[in-house]
Amino acid sequence: MTTVTTETQSIGAARLAATRRRRGGRRLWKRFVTPAVVVALLLALYLWVSSLPLDSIEQRTLNADYLLLRIGEHLSLTVAASALVAVLAIPVGILLAKTPSRTVKAIVLALANIGQATPAVGVVILLAIVWQTGYTTALVALVIYAFLPVLRNTMIGIEQVDGAIRESARGMGMTPVQVLARIELPLAVPVILAGLRTALVFCVGVATIATFINAGGLGDMIVNGLKLQRYPVLVTGAVLVACIALLIDWIAGVAEDLLTPKGI
Repeated sequence: MTTVTTETQSIGAARLAATRRRRGGRRLWKRFVTPAVVVALLLALYLWVSSLPLDSIEQRTLNADYLLLRIGEHLSLTVAASALVAVLAIPVGILLAKTPSRTVKAIVLALANIGQATPAVGVVILLAIVWQTGYTTALVALVIYAFLPVLRNTMIGIEQVDGAIRESARGMGMTPVQVLARIELPLAVPVILAGLRTALVFCVGVATIATFINAGGLGDMIVNGLKLQRYPVLVTGAVLVACIALLIDWIAGVAEDLLTPKGI
């Protein structure tokens, strides 16, 4: 009887190990797909633009200095807005998850929904009208637009923790702060990171609208390409934005895998 049980356990352990290896292999394969797609897109774009007879206007735009400047502006807006969203939305989400007042939750979520439901260009233009044009206004608009996913995911991540786990932690003598720091937040990490990942991709797309208030970014290329009917400029700007979005989503996905506690 003992021999049979031991053999059964060995078979179960072997199957579990094989399943983990397959999952690890699929995850590793997926990690290389996005960078390969981005490299292929950029290479195809370079070969296509290089084969075209560019006029003087296109040459002033499609050069390394101009492209690096616009990419830097775009990434600066995206990263700064995402960092501010994380700093602001995660603590607010934790407080809302802990508050027993449904009225407070409803009011804060309604305010966050306004920023998300309003068209991005509307948020940017309204802020520029009542405030000023430039980088700071675009940054605030991005924070308003990307606030909701992180806020909602933080609340969901904290609230989904099993109540029995909380009670067990309190029974071991943990204070509410210790329960939050050692139990609830680690278990909520995957959900919170998913919200941050969504916010990052939102910011990449919405940052293209920053050009309308003189905040720079790759939106300048897209708008100028449309206005001047210079399609190589338009296509280059659009492809670069798409590649940045893919890469940032990929980086966020890798970070999500690495930061998620083992066993979750």
